Amino acid sequence: MPTRRRAVLILAALALLALGSIATALMVGSFQVAPADVLAALLGKEGSGGEVVIELRLPRAIAGFACGGLLALAGALMQVLLRNPLADPYVLGISGGAGVGAMFAILLGLPLLGIDGLAFAGALGAMFIVFGLAHGDGSWTQTRLLLTGVIVAAGCGALVALMLAIAEEHKLRGMLFWLMGDLGQSTAWWPPLLVLVVGLTLAMPFARELNLLSRGLMQAQALGVAVDRLRYAIYLLASLATAASVTTAGSIGFVGLVVPHLVRLAAGNDQRLLLPASVLAGGSLLVLADTAARTLIAPQQLPVGVLTALIGVPVFLFLLSRQPR
Repeated sequence: MPTRRRAVLILAALALLALGSIATALMVGSFQVAPADVLAALLGKEGSGGEVVIELRLPRAIAGFACGGLLALAGALMQVLLRNPLADPYVLGISGGAGVGAMFAILLGLPLLGIDGLAFAGALGAMFIVFGLAHGDGSWTQTRLLLTGVIVAAGCGALVALMLAIAEEHKLRGMLFWLMGDLGQSTAWWPPLLVLVVGLTLAMPFARELNLLSRGLMQAQALGVAVDRLRYAIYLLASLATAASVTTAGSIGFVGLVVPHLVRLAAGNDQRLLLPASVLAGGSLLVLADTAARTLIAPQQLPVGVLTALIGVPVFLFLLSRQPR
């Protein structure tokens, strides 16, 4: 089968999976909505459950798809940047910085807009701290960036633990749900979707250079790739994608780790296919996980980050066992 035809079939299958996951999210829940009623609601016609579909489930499903796609895109980029197929976008402390900002906003009793604003500011702050410390004397390596991110993430974790210890009891549930990932508080779906579209659009023109970079630093330089500039662009793009996702849905782990790796095993390491395929697969996974999170013990809801961790941990251990010694 020709490579281009295979790529088209893979993307078409993942696109159908994405549509199916969103359709499932619109139908399934504590209040079941028939497929005909879902279609009627989307077309603006009257039907049973139309308000539930349009006002509650559709924005949440789109936000979930956007956040999952952002995490998967960031994971795919970070795995190229660090040349490690098991790298994760959260390893550089971006999630920790967002957590510090969000916990501080909740501790102060700020409204949802204030929580989102401080979370995004915290993510950007952590990004610049890691970049500044890892840059050092003007150069940085994958190992230096990784170690700096781990240290910054540990410091952010200590600050989050401190704020949890001094928080009032009635605020703890909201703080814990945010830390575990929760799409129930997502009020706007278009900011993460816009960031996803812009991020993928900016990343795709660099697919050829990313393919060369994944083969080795020296080989990429020998073939004319501006490696330093490319690495800075990857880092900034992956960090902003992670920050946008964490701001919208809280801290959701393992999507950016597992999805790109599974897509790479199934579709190969060509970034021209890997990046859009990871976005579609990551978005679908998070939508399905969120649907299960609000359905399993309905009318109560579970944090979606709990389910992604329950899925991601065994998959990660399986993938790790497959790595050469």
